[in-house]
Amino acid sequence: MTQRVVLAYSGGLDTSVAVRWLMEHRDAEVICVAVDVGQAAESGGEDWDRIRARALAAGAVEATVIDARAEMAEDFCMPALVANAKYEGKYPLVSALSRPVIVKHLVAEARKHGATSVAHGCTGKGNDQVRFEVGTRALAPDLNVMAPAREWGLTREDCIEYAAKWDIPLSVTKEKLYSIDENLWGKAIECGVIEDPWNRPPEDVYTMTVPTATEPSEVVIGFEAGLPVSLDGRDLAPEPLIAEMNRRVGSYGFGRLDMVENRRVGIKSRETYECPGALALLLAHSDLEDLTLERDLHHEKLRLEPRWAELVYDGLWFSPLKQALDAFFAESQRHVTGEVRLRLDQGRCWVVGRRSPVSLYDHGLATYDASDTFRHQDAEGFVRLWGLGVATWSAVQEGRGAPSSGSDS
Repeated sequence: MTQRVVLAYSGGLDTSVAVRWLMEHRDAEVICVAVDVGQAAESGGEDWDRIRARALAAGAVEATVIDARAEMAEDFCMPALVANAKYEGKYPLVSALSRPVIVKHLVAEARKHGATSVAHGCTGKGNDQVRFEVGTRALAPDLNVMAPAREWGLTREDCIEYAAKWDIPLSVTKEKLYSIDENLWGKAIECGVIEDPWNRPPEDVYTMTVPTATEPSEVVIGFEAGLPVSLDGRDLAPEPLIAEMNRRVGSYGFGRLDMVENRRVGIKSRETYECPGALALLLAHSDLEDLTLERDLHHEKLRLEPRWAELVYDGLWFSPLKQALDAFFAESQRHVTGEVRLRLDQGRCWVVGRRSPVSLYDHGLATYDASDTFRHQDAEGFVRLWGLGVATWSAVQEGRGAPSSGSDS
């Protein structure tokens, strides 16, 4: 009996082959759902007519394209920025952020078309299978989830030949076997020669960080309640702001990551990323927090940020702990308002200034010049009481002599 399956369709090799495979091996009527989360032209993202035509050529009975760029920026990239999210201290969750966006629309389309199953093109080795399936089960536990690439036993070369057999038009070739995933927040590049962690990534894998700028420049990012709202005084919504930062920062060649990371399934993977706008915005946001967050709040937030990043990396965007952390982070951002000035030069991006109308930096307290307003005499009693426990331990249990009487005279 023919079943209806809604497939998360990227237009790439695996999902194109998955359409035909589901038809042949699962007697499925396949509906493809392509979600625009900000893919660039070289990834096929701007030519959605071509993507839709490819899905239909592969055998889909229907192919839908959904523009989710603004949603991606506002509801997914901004929370990641507020959380200063970097998995293992490096990776700003490029692919991990787009997967819950896609899952939301995949489930909605399954409901719309009366499908009993959804499908994805992920392999058994990667993180995305976890993100698609756990996310789907969080939103629609009644839906079945299919993963053809975990079953078919085809190598990447086999998939290319399979696509050729069915006249499915693809841009990938055996000579250039890179797997690319891209969205507003950045770009992930895998496979081919970069699977060897000793190999230097070829320059042709990079598109967002090609150095074209010749002179240093600066950009001022304005924040309100933790969210970026302007560049150089010009108000921008999140989507165009991220896109503009990608262009400006990327033109200096800044924003490349080359790392070996720990996947959720337990293997290490060599990953290459381009995230110029994301890394620059994260740098600016965390710097403004240094200026505006109270010490204990700041320290606790720093402790929780890696946990938030880990949850999202592991596919738990739709989870109670992640929602609870979101509430904490949102409260922490009430006074993260101000401006940060970034300096851009060849391969570099760094903070050179920050200011806020609610800055906790008090020049009178911090300065060592004549305008010093700090009560130095208060420090003696503070330091003595702060160290009293250690002094007592040292004297009584370590036998290092009786504590002093408290007089320095």
